[in-house]
Amino acid sequence: MPRFEVPEALVMEILCKLPVKSLIRFNCVCKYWCSSFQTPRFISKHYHNNLKNNNLNPLLQRFDANANLPFFSQLSVEKDENFLVKQNILFPFFIHDSPHVWGTRHGLLCLHNSWMNEFEVAIWNPSTREFKILPPSSVQRPTYPGLTCQHVIFDCGAFEFDFKTDDYKFIRFVTLCFIDSESGIESPDDVSQVELYSLKCDSWKEIPSPNYTPFDFYLSNNCLDGICYWLTTTGNSPYEEVMILSFDMANEKFSVSPTLEFVGFFSKINIRALVFNGSVGVLVSPMGGIDKSFDLWVMNGGVWTKQFSIESIPGVFSPLGFWKNDELFLLNTNYEVVLFDPSTQELKVLGINTSLDHHREYVSLFFYVESLVSINGIQEHKDHIIRQLVGDASNKY
Repeated sequence: MPRFEVPEALVMEILCKLPVKSLIRFNCVCKYWCSSFQTPRFISKHYHNNLKNNNLNPLLQRFDANANLPFFSQLSVEKDENFLVKQNILFPFFIHDSPHVWGTRHGLLCLHNSWMNEFEVAIWNPSTREFKILPPSSVQRPTYPGLTCQHVIFDCGAFEFDFKTDDYKFIRFVTLCFIDSESGIESPDDVSQVELYSLKCDSWKEIPSPNYTPFDFYLSNNCLDGICYWLTTTGNSPYEEVMILSFDMANEKFSVSPTLEFVGFFSKINIRALVFNGSVGVLVSPMGGIDKSFDLWVMNGGVWTKQFSIESIPGVFSPLGFWKNDELFLLNTNYEVVLFDPSTQELKVLGINTSLDHHREYVSLFFYVESLVSINGIQEHKDHIIRQLVGDASNKY
């Protein structure tokens, strides 16, 4: 009987549609497959297949106050499992404070200590389990006669891909707090710096600071097409107006939008920046109350339009992020994660209770798409990341 051989191009076409876990196992089949999986063409095609099919993976950022441990819960997206937690992920690498996700791009997550430790910064590919610790910043801190720098605070940041230089970059805003060297009294004037990390160069540099203070208020992601977006304000409290501060990774320049007059004063609203269906947007709700209504505004061609409104969802603490078909993840006042479907007005409780987390303000939701992108790091080690399967997940994953 004649031997039938599948053309190699067709084999690669099939393979690039498989999960990363399967491809890692297939590395040992033959040298050609192993080398093919590392080519930019295969990596790009595999990622864009996942993106095209909207294969999102949700990660719930949490904090167990009883154990004093930050952790992430990876949620199942199987239809019959209702977003059950399939594994919890601990981060012993972040020993001084809780890690925050400061951006996701091409399946990579940028993790940063949430407060004052510049040595606990990493890029992580949860699919390939590659982990890269970023070097300490080489940016010089300014000094002043009679003053001592007491704190270096990392306020917020963003992680994005620079298409112009084919490089992943991470930007962070730094605040320096000084005290009088003799009396120990705090100086009323803080100093701001902005630092930019390049993965290609594996180094930091300082860039000119904008005249605006960004706020770390966004849902899931605040970057789109090489540009990062933050909320900022102008004017004096309680009459501050909202604007959008943006940073272009390619030309490394800041810009600021006109005021968003449609949202009202900053002190009277809850507002989050986000990326929604390929557009920059803001999700706005009134301050206070447990019955929440939301207005989603998006910007297209420099013009803001209201995408839709969600009226009076009962018992809501905060929004977490949008899912497929415009469904909205929320955290309710019972510490439960719920999913709201605007088309049916149905509010579904997902069985994820965060009552032991205590710190509801820490609970966040992020999404990533599986990818084979390499970051020239190391494989996950128990000193950095610990994965704990939940329930019967060990029989499935």
